[in-house]
Order: sequence, then C-alpha cells, then structure tokens
Amino acid sequence: MTFTTFEIEFMAQADVGRLATIQPDGTPQNSPVGFTFNEQLGTIDIAGYQMSRSRKFRNIARNNKVAFVIDDIPSRDPWRVRCLEIRGTAEQVLLQDPPREPDGEPLDSAVIRITPRRVISFGIDDQKTEPHQLVAHVRNVDGG
Repeated sequence: MTFTTFEIEFMAQADVGRLATIQPDGTPQNSPVGFTFNEQLGTIDIAGYQMSRSRKFRNIARNNKVAFVIDDIPSRDPWRVRCLEIRGTAEQVLLQDPPREPDGEPLDSAVIRITPRRVISFGIDDQKTEPHQLVAHVRNVDGG
C-alpha cells in the first residue's frame, strides 16, 4: 500500500496542500491547491477552477516531476508538526464527469494526477513520541 491508514486519514482532514512544479525556465513554482486522494488509483488528484489554463497544468506537460506537501501544526504546547511530502510524476487528465465546488458548480474537467514515487511522512503515524525525538518515515513506491 502506498499510504498508511494514518496518512490517508491525515489527507482526508486536510483542506489544502502545496504543489511544486518546474517552469519552462527550470525554476520551481509552488502553488496552494485543493486535492483529493484517489483511493482506487492510489493517486493524488488536484482539480480547480480553470485548471487547464493554469501555469501548473502547463508546467507538467513539459516536466512531469512534482512534489506535493500537506502539513499542519496540531499542537503548539507541546510543539507538534505533521507533514506528508509526496514526490512523484504528474499527468494531465481530462475527466468526463468533472468534480464540483461545494456550491455544486462544476470545476474544470482538467485534473493534475500525481503518481507517488517517494513518500516522506513526519509525525502522522506516531503521536506518542516526544516531538523532538520523531523520525521521518521515508519510503519509495513502485521502485521509484
């Protein structure tokens, strides 16, 4: 399995993540995005208003390597940070049944679909270890 049960639960409660893509000039672009975990495919799907016109969507047509981060701070006393970084490849996907906004309006049928190749998880599966003694859980997926 690509993600642990705790990581899937963490993604389900998150409102936003940050997608890093590579621009044509080789510099990174980092964008806050809404997302869903596609349990059937084991991918991260990123949809949005006018996605097909966005720079991030065009970036992955030239360079499909991406990094995606979800993080939060569930406690400030004691200080506790949780982070899930997903490195992988992205593809442009056009859906026949586009996702909808909470008000029911359809979003663009264009979606960025991330296939994980490396997962770095911190503070998600282990809620008992002292915060400064936590160690990142790093693993490759599908031989990536």
